Amino acid sequence: MYIKRKLEKTILDNLASREYLAIVGPRQSGKTTLIQKIQAQTDNSIYLSFEDRDLLALFDRDIKLFAKEYARYKYIFIDEFQYSQSGGKNLKYLYDLHPDFKFIISGSSAIDLTVKALKHLVGRVFIYNLYQLDFAEFLAYKDSNLFKLYEQVSAGIDFKKAKIAAPEISKSAANELSRMIEEFMTWGAYPRVVLSPSPEEKKEILKNIYNTYFLRDIRDIAGLSDDYKLAKLIEGLAAQTGQLAEYKELGDLSGYDYLSLKKYLNILEKTYIAAPLRPFFKNKRIELVKNPKFYFFDNGLRNFIINNFNPPEKRADGGGLIENYVFTEFTKRDLTFNFWRTKQKTEVDFIVSAEGLNALPVEVKSSAKKQDISRSLNSFITAYSPAVAVILNSHEFGQRKINGTRIFFLPFWLIN
Repeated sequence: MYIKRKLEKTILDNLASREYLAIVGPRQSGKTTLIQKIQAQTDNSIYLSFEDRDLLALFDRDIKLFAKEYARYKYIFIDEFQYSQSGGKNLKYLYDLHPDFKFIISGSSAIDLTVKALKHLVGRVFIYNLYQLDFAEFLAYKDSNLFKLYEQVSAGIDFKKAKIAAPEISKSAANELSRMIEEFMTWGAYPRVVLSPSPEEKKEILKNIYNTYFLRDIRDIAGLSDDYKLAKLIEGLAAQTGQLAEYKELGDLSGYDYLSLKKYLNILEKTYIAAPLRPFFKNKRIELVKNPKFYFFDNGLRNFIINNFNPPEKRADGGGLIENYVFTEFTKRDLTFNFWRTKQKTEVDFIVSAEGLNALPVEVKSSAKKQDISRSLNSFITAYSPAVAVILNSHEFGQRKINGTRIFFLPFWLIN
């Protein structure tokens, strides 16, 4: 079954552009399904995959013959493009000498695509990320009527522009959306997991994604003979989610020295397992914190790693689980964001770089009351006077004003 993705319209809208299109993202995020869906709607097109080793050999070894073989097609969709050793140079050749071709490529490893392909195509390619489903895509598949209501309620919310309009929604609808977000936080957003009918099957799919795809990918990229240390590193990151990274603790747990640790942390980011969130600062004297925090690209995968699929209110790391969900939603919306922490340990969970504004501070709380403004958020407002601040919480709507800053209380599911 196909779950409609927002990126589908973007790709279709850009098929007429001169630039090639590249879709990158985690394995099992739906890239193959997406480009097959788009290719089926596109006249004069063909779908190819570089898992076909004969096809891959033709492309890498004789690009002129490849061009002749597929000259009758305008649009050529190539999946698993990261397997090509000469991908970037050959695409540049085709772009420059065969302007009638339009290539749409996809790949699962940001490292491989960047090194082997995209660095050769500067000015010739549009790059798009296809992550796991965002909450809106999840909701559209799960309940179309509830999704329509969600669209109406979220129409006035734009984190990228720091524009927040107080929404109106019935209590029953808000409760239903809260139930949906709990499921989304618990099992994550891989399309195959969302489509699975039972918790047992969801767990098995997450196990397969982790063991077969991610650990295998990293072993191949890093040339590792085994993944024991790597698995220990990932487990350590899962335990530290939402906290300042403790490199010594991670090194002791995994057995990696500092330089190796930084190398593999970078690989984990490029293979879409976990990524660092870096600190926001303007005053180095009081704000500079060197260590980042790490979050996972998918809550379901993290929950599999730590073997805990309980909802937030029934677990000790419930706050980290919710923060990780917010991180994934911000990432899927291509927001630029950091966290804020002073040397006195005053901290705000997320600082979104909003258009035309200094910053949009976002605090994440499992519960909140309208009068409950933390000392940390107050400190940030005093220091930077943002126009808008947001407190994401389980169910509270509302707003208040402090020193010229409008503070909005929104439920977790209302990120747009």
